[in-house]
Amino acid sequence: MRMHMLSYIDRATPIHQMTGAAKLICFILWSVIAMTTFDTRVLVFMLITGVIIFWVAKVRLSEISFVLSFILVFLLLNNLGIYIFAPRQGTTIYGTTHILVHLPGIFSLTCEQLFYQLNVSLKYFAVIPFALLFIVTTQPSEFAASLNRIGVSYRIAYAVSITLRYIPDVQRSYHEIAQAQQARGVDLSGKQKFGRRIRRASAIVIPLIISTLDRIEVVSNAMELRRFGKKKKRTWYHGRPFTRIDYLAVLFAGLLLILSLWLTLQRGSRYYNPFI
Repeated sequence: MRMHMLSYIDRATPIHQMTGAAKLICFILWSVIAMTTFDTRVLVFMLITGVIIFWVAKVRLSEISFVLSFILVFLLLNNLGIYIFAPRQGTTIYGTTHILVHLPGIFSLTCEQLFYQLNVSLKYFAVIPFALLFIVTTQPSEFAASLNRIGVSYRIAYAVSITLRYIPDVQRSYHEIAQAQQARGVDLSGKQKFGRRIRRASAIVIPLIISTLDRIEVVSNAMELRRFGKKKKRTWYHGRPFTRIDYLAVLFAGLLLILSLWLTLQRGSRYYNPFI
């Protein structure tokens, strides 16, 4: 059976037992920490915590490897772009210059630049595990109910739920259309040249877009016939109240945010500088 990427994976773990709203709050707090600090110690702690939570959630690397490969390619291009367009950013931030490799012009490789780009990479690795965990461990209907419980309009919550449900549906449609086109003789294998494969991909993309629009119309008509949105409130089949683990997780993320802000105020800077 094919495993769909970026879709809910039902397992009996403490992470799966948390409500969707609690996981969303933790993810927002976690993202705020990663965006507001360049403290290497905090970022490394966040990375280690993310790896531990991944292990607790029993998420296999093979289940997210396709997405991770895209993220790693983007991270590589981002680091390359930083070095090309701002090769002295590290020395500007940390105020010192320790040259490792002499290169022409301003492109000499420095310890400060490497350390700065290490922190940029750590920011990605600190947030990515939580973003992926949030998607693969959160049941869409339960997440919508949790959002509505903390004050989000049920119309918005339901739209989010439908979006999360559409991810595996679109993937399933893609594979079905791809197999149908290959049965008709459209070769999309690695034997073909890359340019030809891109051109032939339209044989999948166009039917996929049409089928997706048809599905959206069917769902919209069904919701309209059932008078969706007429009432100010609605009940939820998968609604769950916060439990002890939810409060502890939110408290942990909140305390880490406070610690990060305190370290920033103590230094008077977002950057941890090991060169002074």
